[in-house]
Parts: sequence; C-alpha cells; structure tokens
Amino acid sequence: MDYRKPFDTASPEAVGIRSEDIQSYLDALEASQTEMHGLMIMRHGKLCAEGWWAPFGPNVRHGLQSHTKTYAATAVGIAYTEGLLRLDERLIDIFPEEAPENPSENLKLLTIRDVLCMGCGMDTMPMNGPDWIREFLHTPVNHKPGTTYMYNSTGSTMLGAIVRKKTGLGLHDYLTPRLFNKIGIDPENLRWLRMADGMEVGGGGLFATTEDNFRLMKLYADGGVWEGERILAEDYVKLATTNQNDSATESANNPEATDNFLGYGFQIWMCTPKGAYRADGAMGQFTIVLPEQDMIIGITETAVGAHWAQSTLDITWDFVRKVVSQEALPENPEAHRALQARMNRLNIGNPPCQPFSSLVKQISGKPYRMTGGCFTPFAGNFMTGQKPDAITQFRLDFDCYGCVWHFETASGRREAVRVATNGTRFTNLLGTLEDVNQLYLCDGFWPEVNVFQMHCRWLETCLQDVYTLRFEGSRVTITAKNNSPFQWKEPEPITAVQE
Repeated sequence: MDYRKPFDTASPEAVGIRSEDIQSYLDALEASQTEMHGLMIMRHGKLCAEGWWAPFGPNVRHGLQSHTKTYAATAVGIAYTEGLLRLDERLIDIFPEEAPENPSENLKLLTIRDVLCMGCGMDTMPMNGPDWIREFLHTPVNHKPGTTYMYNSTGSTMLGAIVRKKTGLGLHDYLTPRLFNKIGIDPENLRWLRMADGMEVGGGGLFATTEDNFRLMKLYADGGVWEGERILAEDYVKLATTNQNDSATESANNPEATDNFLGYGFQIWMCTPKGAYRADGAMGQFTIVLPEQDMIIGITETAVGAHWAQSTLDITWDFVRKVVSQEALPENPEAHRALQARMNRLNIGNPPCQPFSSLVKQISGKPYRMTGGCFTPFAGNFMTGQKPDAITQFRLDFDCYGCVWHFETASGRREAVRVATNGTRFTNLLGTLEDVNQLYLCDGFWPEVNVFQMHCRWLETCLQDVYTLRFEGSRVTITAKNNSPFQWKEPEPITAVQE
C-alpha cells in the first residue's frame, strides 16, 4: 500500500459530542486500573478525537490477541462473498485427509458457521502442534454443533486454514489485495504469529495499529462497503454483527466480564448498548461499533484481567450515554483547543529514577552465570507452541546513562540491551524487520543499595517484565514478574553467580 487516505475530521461539537465529555472520558480511563495506549473516536463518518499515550504512537503495531479473530472471520466473509465457500459446508468435507476415519455424529454436523460463532460443540481445544488441524478434528465434539458456546481460539485459527484450503493462500496473502490495500491497512507493517505449519494464528496472532482495527470495523459499520465498493456481502455482515450464539456460559469462567455474556456473532461480541458490537482482544483491545449513535470507538491498552477490561467498557458506556444529540452542537473553540492539546501530550508516565548505588563499581562489567530458574525476555507463546529462550549468562556495564545489559541465551542468541537509569526509557531495536516484535523499551533504578530493578517492555505488545536483581556478595537472586494474563503459575526462583 503506497498511500492511506486519511479520515475526514471534525470538532466533537460538529458531530454532536461535547469536548468536555471526551475530557471526562479521558479522566475516567486514566484513573482506572488500565494503562491506556491509544484512542480513536468517530461519529457521523468524521474522526473527532484521537490520541496515543507515549511511548505508544499511531503507527506502532500493537498485539491484538483475540481481536485477530475478527480479521480471520473477515477472510471467511470475503471468500463467502466471492462464492468460494458456503457457511453450511462441513469441516470433514473441507479436510477429508485430517478427519477421523469414522467421525462422530456431532463432528459430521460441524460447519463453518458453527466455528464462526464459537459453536463447535467441544469442551476442550487442542494447542499448536505439527498436525494441529488433525488434532482439532479429532477433539471430541460432545455437543451438537451450534447448540452450545465455548470460546475456541484454535477454532478461530481453523477459519484461516479453511480459507487456505479453498484458495491456496494464507490469511495475510489472501487479505492483502482484497481487504488491506482497499481499506487503507499497510500489509507491510503487519506481523503474525504462526502455527507449526506456517498458518497465521487467526485466534490471536496479529500485530496491527489502532487505526488498522478501526478501519476494519468501519467496514462492518458501513455494511461491508468501502468507498462504494462491496467487500463483504450484506447478509454476511448482518450475521457477523448480530447474536448467533448465546454466550451466557462465559460467566462461569469469566464472571467479571459482564459484556461477554450478551451474545456472539461471527468472531464479534455483542455489547450493552442497544445494537452495539465489538471486536475484542485480551487486555483491552476494543473496536466498538455503536449503530444507534452512528459512532465507532477504537481502544488499545493494557488491562490486566477481565475485571479491568470490563472497567474500560463500563467507562465507555458511561461516555456513550452522554452522546444524545444526532445534530451538531454549538462550537466551543476553547474546549476543543483544550482537548486537542491534551490529546497531543498523552503519556503513560515516567519511570522511577534512582541511578545511584555504591554497589555499581563492584558489579559493573562482572559476568554472571545462571545457576537456576528461567531468566528470559524471550518468553514462549502458548498459541504457537514456541518455547522460552532462557538467558545462560549476563553482565551489566554501567555508565552515566544507565547500563548495557549483555546476555547470551540457550539458543546462542547474544544481545546488548541499553537500560536507562535517568528517568527515561531507552528504545532498543532488536532482531530483524521480519520479527514480530523489535522495539524493546528498558529502564532501571536502585530502590535499595543492593537491589537493581529493570522494567522491560516489548512496545508492540501489552507485556512488560519487571526484573528485580538482589546482589549479595558474588550471588544474585532475580525475581521476575510479568503482567500477562496467560501466565498461570508463579515463576520459579532465579539465581546466578559471579564468575
């Protein structure tokens, strides 16, 4: 894509929203237990507010988690629109080689439509492996498809496999000319996690920008048409954005996420406001369409746990309730200028600063060898089956800017990562342009004379590691914490000795 046509813009008042109400919305979001990264608000086809909390920015990729599912479903929708598949096609007919020799009666009934609306009828889902499609089709279908609800991320990735089977193209290659290039998503800026066979992880593996997500859901808001061209069939959009499967059973696993109990379309959730729906990824990646208000709201953030993600939605519904006028309001230049100024200076906040410790000269430049535990910035991924690449040895070289953290991993990877101690964050560019994540932001400080703490975040994700290094003679004990909701057990103690 050579050029992305910008959205038309207007003041909030011109589209019936008070600038002061957006300010109050920002106040509530920033006061909540989430870390905001990006926000876009559109009404009547005009973008009236947008901003990103530094160090995040408008064209920085962001881990979407399950928001990816809506992209996978869109690929199915385009293939349906092109006449390449039917929603009532059975999976055993699409994948005869991977299906069981004697499929169960319920498996025989499993269709594309059932997978789209989380109605696979399974009670468990397989994880990634070399034969993940075969494993999926050999998972017991304990309930008649379409009659029960179970959130099934592997099923979402199966949607991409269906498209690949029908077209010979993976999700990225199929969507590039048919979706990305048409609606203004730069395919070269996207990154995907992949399954063992190279299939993009349609259940949660895409990294895209806040605006990319916004453009995707604007296509749905506009009935599948973009600038006069139909991309998605009208009947598919209608099905995708209305309740196709009751999701009230989600309350058993996720009792705090009350907006997850209201129904599910085709990889799209129903919402509290009448007629509203959203694409949704873990840790608060939301793109919300509100037809009655003729409004779209896009959010990227880090919300740790279902409660805080729901908090963001609750705060959003409070804001939406204030948008009652369909007509323009009197202009308020002063309030609009104040809002614009605030949107231009959003920031997640500065890190703590204590660059001094009498211990620095004793440990600077000294090599340490790991003796226990898993010390790694390169964590595994349960959706792809990727294993952690643990550090085997490291050293910290201190200077007036902070330190350079030199380390080598079990795979032989060597890195020199700059950690700022001057009250800022240093942006490291690691790996290659083809890697899913490259931007690694690091800061450190001395909360105690013999304790050095490093905050390390992959900017293109929601994730941050906090490493606390306690030095005692020639030995260091490391405590590692991570804000991922997918970390189900406490990390084991980590130790190293000076060589």
